[in-house]
Amino acid sequence: MFIREVKNRSGSISIQIISKVNRKYIVIKSIGSACSQKEIAALKQRARHELQDLQQLQSLFISQEDILIESFLSKLTNDQIHVWGPELIFGKIYDHLGYAAVPESLFRHLVITRLAHPGSKLKTIDYLYRFQGIRISIDTIYRFLDKLHNRYKEPIERIAFEHTARILGGQIGIVFYDMTTLYFEASDEDDLRRTGFSKEGRHQHPQIYLGLLVSLGGYPIGYDIFEGNIYEGHTLIPTLSKFEKKYHLSRPIIVADAGLLSSENLAALEAEGYRYILGSRIKNESQAVKQQILSLRLNDGEHAVINKDSGMRLIVTYSDKRAAKDERNRQKGLQRLEKNLKAGRLTKSHLNNRGYNKYLRLVGRVQVEIDYEKFNNDQSWDGLKGYITNTLLPAKEVIDNYNNLWQIEKAFRISKTDLRIRPIYHRLKRRIEAHICIAFTAYSIYKELERVLQLEQSTISVRRAADLTHTMYCLDVILPDSKQSKRIMLNMDKEQKELLSIINKHF
Repeated sequence: MFIREVKNRSGSISIQIISKVNRKYIVIKSIGSACSQKEIAALKQRARHELQDLQQLQSLFISQEDILIESFLSKLTNDQIHVWGPELIFGKIYDHLGYAAVPESLFRHLVITRLAHPGSKLKTIDYLYRFQGIRISIDTIYRFLDKLHNRYKEPIERIAFEHTARILGGQIGIVFYDMTTLYFEASDEDDLRRTGFSKEGRHQHPQIYLGLLVSLGGYPIGYDIFEGNIYEGHTLIPTLSKFEKKYHLSRPIIVADAGLLSSENLAALEAEGYRYILGSRIKNESQAVKQQILSLRLNDGEHAVINKDSGMRLIVTYSDKRAAKDERNRQKGLQRLEKNLKAGRLTKSHLNNRGYNKYLRLVGRVQVEIDYEKFNNDQSWDGLKGYITNTLLPAKEVIDNYNNLWQIEKAFRISKTDLRIRPIYHRLKRRIEAHICIAFTAYSIYKELERVLQLEQSTISVRRAADLTHTMYCLDVILPDSKQSKRIMLNMDKEQKELLSIINKHF
């Protein structure tokens, strides 16, 4: 190693410590530059001290290569270090499913960020800049959202459907439909955002309904959004008709919960030739049917079939576990009523069939009391559950198919927790639609990752996988000899290597 003076174009002199490695001169350290002889002499003196220190390090068996590596690392900046895990894991699935066909890189960033770091659009901007080195303004995002729904919803939905069809061998014989409410922080209403019955207890907040159609296993088929004050039963037939025409579905069996059960829906399903499995509100059946149900003596896990008109069957099951849960809930409801009655908080306005208010009755003109006889009679229904179907499937198969409805409940739970689809802060309809489109795409990627993790019998969950991506780093460097740019992944821990191995195997 030696000290070298280099004359710059500006006329100043740079002082450097140079090493010769493999017949090439490498700058180990730049001490500085100066113009006056006094300043140059001072820099040389500093360089001699630095050189002496480096030579002493060499005498302690530190090789020239180590010194070069140390010199290289000392020149790295924060801008060259990126979190590359989300792109490495979720980006590969994004491409595999076919979403790369959307010719907007911003869509990719918004979807992958929704999976790795779900949050507001402002948080997305912060994440992309801090960890990816990508600068995007909020106005750029809003301009993109304004065109996303109208321009890309159809192809995005089709990509998700075609992948679901491939997973199921090309045939979708059964579909699950359900709805949930998504509330807004803003208090003002419009044609879409309306106050209505909220499944999340946010009755004072404007909301919209999200209808989701999935296959067996919870894989996405499509979605639609509706005004927040619509009756959810009115959404079933239009949604089914739309997706059947769009994807040429051959009348799949429809599975939905009791919230979509109405005589109007049943008549429409029958008229359109649909086969269905719906949850039944057995307490709303005719008096004759209710007597048949209560005359059943079912043990845990047993079921019975009651034939109705037009080939319709009511299948009734009994579960000890459900009976215990029903009993607990009734007791809790009774205790709340007794507490409110004692505190004088119950009036004639509470005489309705909402929840456990059905146990209230009016005595005289104004006095409200609890009807304990009605409460005790309800015990006969504990543990019973009903299903309405017009299919020819065996009763056990009907029950098993309905029980798979939890997959769509899981889809809503994933969307609301892992992907944080709500609360929604957007006000304009087109941006609300775009926000849900992004979440729908993210959900399809989530389900695909979940599927391959289960195939490999990995103990890594999707949520854990997202956490692992946060510390999967890469370096963007320019090689000193070739001057070529290169991206270098840093070594990963055992879990990260397992996750990446699974991704590389399937995608």
